[in-house]
Amino acid sequence: MASDAARDALRLPREEAVINQGLEELSLTPNSGSPPRSPPPPASLSTRITSNGVVSIDITSRFTAAASTLEPGDIVKDGYFTLFESVGALEIMNPKMDSGCVSAEELVDNDHQQLMRSLLPAEVIGIIDQLLSHAVLRAYCIAVIKTVGDIITSFKSEVYYEEEDIATNTYHLSLLEDVGRDEIRQVLQEARAAIVEVGDAWADTVSLALEARLDFRETFLTAIELAELRIRPDALKVPWTQMTDAVKNIKESHDLGIAVPAAFNTKMQGLLASTMPPRPIVQPSFEDAVEQWSRFSTDGAEAVGILAYEDPQSLLNFVLTFQAKKPQPLAYIRVLMQSFIFAENIMLGEHSIRQIMDDDLSIVVLPANILLDPINDEIEVARDPRFALAKHMEEFRIRSFPAYLEIFRTLCQNRSRARRMMCHILHEWERVQMDVEEIDNLVESTLNEIPENSLLAGTGPGDKPLPLSSWAFLYKIRLMEWVVQLGFELEIYQADELAGMYWYLSYLAKRRVMHCERIRGFTLRSHGEMRQRGGGRALPGDQEAVMTKSLTFLRTMMLDASVTWELADALSCLYAALHRTGLLKTPVRPYSTDELRYELRMRPFAAIGLPALPSFETFQKEAQQSTSSIKAILDYAEKALGGAKKGCEALTRFTEAEAFSAHHHERWLSGTKGMHKSAIFAGLAVASLKREVVRVEMDARNSVGNGAESDVGAAALKLTAQVPKPDKCYHEWWIVPKVASATSS
Repeated sequence: MASDAARDALRLPREEAVINQGLEELSLTPNSGSPPRSPPPPASLSTRITSNGVVSIDITSRFTAAASTLEPGDIVKDGYFTLFESVGALEIMNPKMDSGCVSAEELVDNDHQQLMRSLLPAEVIGIIDQLLSHAVLRAYCIAVIKTVGDIITSFKSEVYYEEEDIATNTYHLSLLEDVGRDEIRQVLQEARAAIVEVGDAWADTVSLALEARLDFRETFLTAIELAELRIRPDALKVPWTQMTDAVKNIKESHDLGIAVPAAFNTKMQGLLASTMPPRPIVQPSFEDAVEQWSRFSTDGAEAVGILAYEDPQSLLNFVLTFQAKKPQPLAYIRVLMQSFIFAENIMLGEHSIRQIMDDDLSIVVLPANILLDPINDEIEVARDPRFALAKHMEEFRIRSFPAYLEIFRTLCQNRSRARRMMCHILHEWERVQMDVEEIDNLVESTLNEIPENSLLAGTGPGDKPLPLSSWAFLYKIRLMEWVVQLGFELEIYQADELAGMYWYLSYLAKRRVMHCERIRGFTLRSHGEMRQRGGGRALPGDQEAVMTKSLTFLRTMMLDASVTWELADALSCLYAALHRTGLLKTPVRPYSTDELRYELRMRPFAAIGLPALPSFETFQKEAQQSTSSIKAILDYAEKALGGAKKGCEALTRFTEAEAFSAHHHERWLSGTKGMHKSAIFAGLAVASLKREVVRVEMDARNSVGNGAESDVGAAALKLTAQVPKPDKCYHEWWIVPKVASATSS
């Protein structure tokens, strides 16, 4: 605060400080209706400002005296000088906070003086030649602005999170929204013509380098324009591949350029917005920029492949594997994929939401079923059971399609946001399942009125297929598994929590196996009933193909769930054994307990009815396995890993159709092989630990002589254990500890 001496020095005499209110409101303009005059030229410092309506007082000496009483850093604040203004005054001439800050060197280099000075003839020639170069630069910059504007428009039309994915700080400027893309192309063509007109004045390498940069901008603009059509993926992929070639040409000709640092500075931000701190310019290295652009164009070409629709499960696996790429595709590519899937409520450019959902139901729970027969919608007789079936199915679609589409939208987010959103939509799927169970009962009672078409009617009170709620439960349990698996990828769980979380993952995967077996049983029974009604003959070709596709999906799903179950179970045992032996230490946490951490980790699943959340006592018992010997735990882990490796080997032999990996089989196969390598590496770790445990136990028995099993500690084991980072593993979801000999490490 200012001292009292400073306030006294600034205090003016009463008769000089008081200005009559009427004088303040007095207009000095003789004719208020006349237009305002242009401002007079500035007066010299020696000229005293005079006015008939203003009493001016020279306070220079008093202000100097007041300022001399302040210590450096003191803040002056009173009723007319607020705290906001005081703090703002402290940031004056701070380059990080003051957008109008100008250094001494910039003051000396006055742009206006440079414009007014005389020029030499050689300088005139240089400026004219530079203007020719500016024609190319101007075209490039215009294309950049238009592209940025189109990308920001794409972001605004889809779901993304500000500052997480992108910061659109445009200062409310119009980024050529009203300019057509054809006009931008015309400017680029004129720039190419200017390069040709130069002829031999420029080296051929320079001309080719400039043309490569113009080609890059034009192909990017074309890629954005064609992406809006969402048809003919082969044609949409062409500009993305051309972008990749253009980036290579830019990289090869980079050495021809000369850096001009003065062309990029933050002074323009001060002209656009003077009330906010200037944002620093992010300047990655050229190598990093080229790598990102190459990956950007490659990912864009891959993303277009999603438009080649085969079936909903292939679509889901496409999004899963694409978003799991490391590094993850950039924000615009993820927004582009959202646009391909959802834009204008037309999925993949030409399919209705109902068609996608009905195809999914046909694959998972209702192959060749009357519930999906489009003829039901044409029935207008209210007494006809098919009229009621159409009504029930429409109610089901209305209730479930928002949650169904939200899965795809969630997977298109960054990995942290995707996991967070999954935790929320889990509760929505829980409500969907409960609501759909009522629709299932209504559907079953309606089907009983059509004996010849009663494909799903149970034979007993406890034998109800409930296909719609079974479909919802399968997606719900898959979401629960993804939440846990993303927790491993994002390093949410600590090393001493991995045993428990891998056990919980195996618990969920086991329920998925059991649920798929139940669905498969009803599908086989439905298939048998259909053949029986046909006199034992084979089904028509289209119905047989749909039934075969459904059984193939269930087999693939069961095998995937079995591998997840066994591999997660084995890793849980391995981590439990490492903690039992002391090779992995539990950190001291004075401000938390195991039960509180359990509640925190299980919070996303606490409101889920089925599968029921295990109690803390059960969770702790299964994670620690204190009632079993270390050797027994490792024996069980070896057995589980054997099954996991066989399952992975079977999965890697699946074709594109069997794996439901249309147009992304290589990515799917890479992930499956990564899981297989994780199982192999886990087997080596289990074998090393088991061999050392057996040696220590044998030494202990020989020394004691009574044959009793002794406790195995870290001091006796000649091993070290380390938990690697997810990006250092064969698969980010399978964190296999590194167990090595203490002497070799």
